Amino acid sequence: MTQTSAPGSDAGRAAGFTLIELLVVVALVAIASATISLALRDPTELQLQREAQRLAALLETARAESRASGLTVRWLPQSRKTGEHFQFEGLPRTIQLPSRWLGEPVAVTITNANAANPALVLGPEPIIPAQRLRLQLGSQQLTLGTDGLSAFDVVTP
Repeated sequence: MTQTSAPGSDAGRAAGFTLIELLVVVALVAIASATISLALRDPTELQLQREAQRLAALLETARAESRASGLTVRWLPQSRKTGEHFQFEGLPRTIQLPSRWLGEPVAVTITNANAANPALVLGPEPIIPAQRLRLQLGSQQLTLGTDGLSAFDVVTP
């Protein structure tokens, strides 16, 4: 009788994958699928989130300027000037905040505003009324709001 392999060698072991190798492959597949799913997000949703974050920052800037200057500042979702999407009314002339959306124009509804004159009141008082506005782009919607004390931010329903 002749042996084909030396005792203790791996030649007689069944071929296959170890548990560690399988776990590494499963982890790599999970990471790749998560990366792909994030890359495939709806571009409209991303643009709306970006616009909401930018608008919240602009509203807080105007709110701070209103308190510092003592002037009543309002944000209007429709500008009276051509070529602008929204406007800040009451800021000093030296302060020029953007008045256009970054991309496609966003539809804005101020939920608790006067129907005849829809506007957000940003100051000069440190405590402003609780205010909300709904931003819509295509089928995507976001609500931006404040309770009057805290900063404007995206509100979860």
